[in-house]
Amino acid sequence: RILMRKVEGRGHFILLNDHSSTLMLHFLAISGSLRLASSNTVWLKVAAQMAPDNIHITVYEGLGDLPHFNPDLDTDMPPPTIVDFRQRLREADAVLISSPEYAHGVPGVLKNALDWIVSSGEFTDKPTALICASRATYTRSSLLETLTVRMAKFSDETSPILKTTTNKWDIETVLATPELAEALKVCLIALASVADATRNSFG
Repeated sequence: RILMRKVEGRGHFILLNDHSSTLMLHFLAISGSLRLASSNTVWLKVAAQMAPDNIHITVYEGLGDLPHFNPDLDTDMPPPTIVDFRQRLREADAVLISSPEYAHGVPGVLKNALDWIVSSGEFTDKPTALICASRATYTRSSLLETLTVRMAKFSDETSPILKTTTNKWDIETVLATPELAEALKVCLIALASVADATRNSFG
């Protein structure tokens, strides 16, 4: 059982874990947008800021540097950026993905990244969270199908739909919006629980 207690004046939460409260978990966060002011990136940064002391969230910044997927390059010695990306995924206890929707579809840059993982299998049994806005229904459905095929571990609790009416958010505004902050908190609690249980099952 995993709970969070808010730390007054610090803007984030402490994880209360009945089994291993000092266990350090490492999450990799991936935004499907390269836009500097992307709401999806903001939500991931908010999650990183409000994460409990024993969860460290790294927002991946190399999505735009990955080469176009080419099976001919997917050899025993793939491009260095792919080696790095796969290693980050393998070492993460869990992955958070937040993506916008472009023309009723997954942004090409994110789809390209996921294509590079088909043969290497880093998402197999990987605790995964998918954070999408309520208007990104096609993207959410497509990504859930992709994650299912990749055998990632996810649930309704780790796949929140954020009810928003705008795509202009900053960290302070999200933290000051109770519905969004609570949805992200619940997602983190659920993801931490799955990640903790997964690590214990292999430990």
